Amino acid sequence: MVLWKSGPEDRILENVLSGGRLTPAEALFLYDEGDFLKIQYAAREMRMRLNPPADVTYTMFRVVNYTNYCNVHCTFCSFMDEIGKGQGYVLSRDEVLTKMEEAVSLGARQMFLQGGVNPELPFDYYLDILRAVKERFGPDLHIRAFSPVELMNMETITGLSLGQVLETLKSAGLDSVPGAGAEILTERMRAILAPQKASVADWVRVMETCHEHGLPGSANIVFGSEETRAEVIEHLNVIRSLQDRTGGFFSFIPWTFQKQTKKFFVRNVTTPEYLKVLGITRLFLDNIRHIETSIMVLGPAVGGLALHSGADDISSIVLEENVLRSYGLKSEEKARELISENGFNPLRRTLNYQVDAPVRA
Repeated sequence: MVLWKSGPEDRILENVLSGGRLTPAEALFLYDEGDFLKIQYAAREMRMRLNPPADVTYTMFRVVNYTNYCNVHCTFCSFMDEIGKGQGYVLSRDEVLTKMEEAVSLGARQMFLQGGVNPELPFDYYLDILRAVKERFGPDLHIRAFSPVELMNMETITGLSLGQVLETLKSAGLDSVPGAGAEILTERMRAILAPQKASVADWVRVMETCHEHGLPGSANIVFGSEETRAEVIEHLNVIRSLQDRTGGFFSFIPWTFQKQTKKFFVRNVTTPEYLKVLGITRLFLDNIRHIETSIMVLGPAVGGLALHSGADDISSIVLEENVLRSYGLKSEEKARELISENGFNPLRRTLNYQVDAPVRA
């Protein structure tokens, strides 16, 4: 694939499209000085090679936030409540089942279970919920649950090794894990975002162990605060290196911070910058097949452009979202409509990227 010749990024992009691997230094150069349209063009070409060109996938799942009590104190989060203050909540097993009954009635067969880090909850609480969901809705209902920091809490409260925790959760019904809580994987930004949260090494250790124990999932980046461009690339390099070792990530989702608290700085990420980062992500993460664009966070207009800039999935439909302000799609009809309007064939998928119910436009 020959690109038009007018800038120093042409050699880099042509090398990637010829099968070369984008280096961190080259990725940073593209972020700093690369032509947005050329990056978009190359990312689209790469996406077409890795996935069926005519298809865009979507999924449907219910987010169940089982508690908002948390002891991590992320500076950007307005969802959590102080443990011991009595103002938060913990869902009962029956309340979780009711939420899933509502989702199943709408056609969802997947649940994303996540909450705050609450050391007052016993390990049996998590096991009881997993078992109850599987018993009520059957083994085919997929449960994705528990970020690295939640799993580290389970290590602490049980005294078990992480591997033992994971095997026990799997036996109770856990099917996959989210690469949540990553935000920006550099130690400088971890100290700004949440000094009490998992370090980069902790996050990598937990995700690597999950993959080793047959619990795959996704990874993401959240940018648009005080991070440098070099730190965005450093984050991508951490993810790519981990994927080289485990192959456990089905997809990667770049999204941006939302303003939730007065003390956390959020800068304006323009649409061209977001699409540039998404494009670089597609080119850099040559070992992760799928790139999702988060309609929930970015909205359908930017999401539609992202489908022409390297993304092959819209990461929707999300039934209920309490942590973020959602701009997402609320029905399967709307998801198919958005994909079709952007010139693609909508295919419904599972959280593990198996085609679930293809819909021809």
